[in-house]
Amino acid sequence: MTIDIVDLTDEEYSNLNAVQMAMVRTAQVKKNEIVAEAEEEKASIQRELVANNFARSYVQVMANARINAAQLAAINALKEDLDYQLAYESLGSEGNEIGPYQYPSNPNYNLTPSQRFLVVRAYYMSVTDDPDARLQAYTVDSLARTYLGEYYATLYDLLASYC
Repeated sequence: MTIDIVDLTDEEYSNLNAVQMAMVRTAQVKKNEIVAEAEEEKASIQRELVANNFARSYVQVMANARINAAQLAAINALKEDLDYQLAYESLGSEGNEIGPYQYPSNPNYNLTPSQRFLVVRAYYMSVTDDPDARLQAYTVDSLARTYLGEYYATLYDLLASYC
């Protein structure tokens, strides 16, 4: 997937944490959907005009301009929302009085359950390359049970699928 929803250098992009990467990918998928819907609407209008022998008309130019303006507005709103989310996440990821947020030493309880899932998954994926050892370490992690809640079983299944 090509990421063009946000303007980041390679270094800035590589410094994003798992939660921020998920935010960027979600926004990119939404942007791709907006672009695809706009292109489909343009093609539909053109097919309708051709069917009515009205293909080379100012109607198509005006319709395309309206669709392009709506597409641009939706993408700009999406970019602004992503920028806000990334800025907010970077503020929240700095840490608390104990120190910087880092699983498992200082978990961030301000994250949503799905964001916690991504953080714990990233932690276990970086701990070792051995899938069996990774799963064994996860099964004895009592903090993960309470921290992830209902997502604990989902991550267990994911890590077990690598074995």
